[in-house]
Amino acid sequence: DRGPGVKPEDRRRVFAPDVSTKSEGMGLGLAIVEEIVRAHGGTIEIGEREGGGAVLRFTLPVPATGAERGTA
Repeated sequence: DRGPGVKPEDRRRVFAPDVSTKSEGMGLGLAIVEEIVRAHGGTIEIGEREGGGAVLRFTLPVPATGAERGTA
């Protein structure tokens, strides 16, 4: 995102349902993304982009291979 970014005090709130900055937005996008990431054991965070704007980073666990699970 190259817009104005998200204020630190609003960063947790943007993942709540019904939060939108668009006049016709439903505010479900980031709430759904967070739910999917967490359902898969991951995390998501929002921060500042160098040069202005917002950046969202998410992590997901890497599934174990057969050898790591002891099934190889």
